[in-house]
Amino acid sequence: MGSLAERLEVTVVDDTAVSRALIIDALEQIGITRIAQAKDGNQALRDILAKPTHLVISDMNMPGMDGLALLKKLRETPATARIGFILVTGSPDKTLVERGKALQLNNYVAKPFTVDAVRKAIEAVVGRLQ
Repeated sequence: MGSLAERLEVTVVDDTAVSRALIIDALEQIGITRIAQAKDGNQALRDILAKPTHLVISDMNMPGMDGLALLKKLRETPATARIGFILVTGSPDKTLVERGKALQLNNYVAKPFTVDAVRKAIEAVVGRLQ
């Protein structure tokens, strides 16, 4: 059956191609290869509704629909309400984290992040990857 890392389907959402690439690189170093990506919250929502994923790793600050707005939409939709959600933010202040927790945010990663920080954040949500 393979490790959880090999089976896990992750959607990376960030409006900046470089940031998406950094997250995807970290995921690949961890052993996660089933990765979809979206350039904003609206695209991510459409893609995830069409093909649900196990875990969303989303940037906070994006034009249109930010990370918490995407989280709120996913939680309001029965088919996507239980998807794991990790927010990536450059400013993980207390207010933002509390707003996320009110929306059932599973975890967050502060920028700049390390591969190890991403792995720990994911394992806190889904369990051991290897």
